[in-house]
Amino acid sequence: MRIGLLGTGPWAGMAHAPALHQHTGLDFAGVWGRRPDAAKELADQYGTRAYDDVDALFAEVDAVAVALPPGVQAALAVRAARAGCHLLLDKPLATTVAEGRAVVEAVQETGVASVVFFTSRFVSETTAWITEQAAAGGWFTAHAQWLGALFGGDSDSPFANSPWRREKGALWDVGPHALSVLLPVLGDARRVAAAVPGPGDTVHLVLDHVSGASSTVTLSLSAPPAAAGAAVELRGGAGVSVLPESSEGAVTALVHAADALIAAADTGQPHACDAAFALRVTEILTEAEALLEGGIGTSPTPSRRY
Repeated sequence: MRIGLLGTGPWAGMAHAPALHQHTGLDFAGVWGRRPDAAKELADQYGTRAYDDVDALFAEVDAVAVALPPGVQAALAVRAARAGCHLLLDKPLATTVAEGRAVVEAVQETGVASVVFFTSRFVSETTAWITEQAAAGGWFTAHAQWLGALFGGDSDSPFANSPWRREKGALWDVGPHALSVLLPVLGDARRVAAAVPGPGDTVHLVLDHVSGASSTVTLSLSAPPAAAGAAVELRGGAGVSVLPESSEGAVTALVHAADALIAAADTGQPHACDAAFALRVTEILTEAEALLEGGIGTSPTPSRRY
């Protein structure tokens, strides 16, 4: 599979480019970015071609991997799909339902495969744990915490000054990670029952799931470094189960995501983390954002199902 990379920022350089380069089933065919000089630098590093024209890249590859802000990603994903390219996208798919739905419709109309890189879903230990807990069932409640220190005053993260993260905060940056673990175990969220702000960009959500279980989710990019980390705990008839720690990094997880894209393209069978699932995550986060912005805190009626 010939694949091109859209994006030249830190995530493209740290994760996407090395994963595409080392994957034995991919031909890393080129890089396009909004900064041509950065595209050439990244392409030269991996012995591939820099493209000035994104449509020229679409015409010469079978698939694209996208490492761009969600507001940029969605429109380009639609163009790539309509050019016949399979899609390896990043989370969140989009930050509006309309943009996310446009991607899904383009995928459905063209028949291309789509995989969205919810990192945890492509980590071996997490994948096995989710499968086991979903099969066990009978969960009563769950709590997920995704706490980062990105917005701490002394953060040296290359993502600390990301404009879209500064604007959208933890809800949209780490919220998709939490939902990608909870939804396959507890089922879809019938509604966001509550959304309450905390310190900095911290938000606390309460979700009502179709299984009858409820979950609470705490998200932040403003936590003290000593408090940062991710944890998920389930409680139910089977007892207590805790998400295991992982030994795999983002590059390995992206290699697994590329495996999933190749399989979906070969078989025509959608992957569980396809654009449609990512749209559902966007819908849930949009509902939570509306509660936070409206100062309501609680949702009186179940959300619409799509």
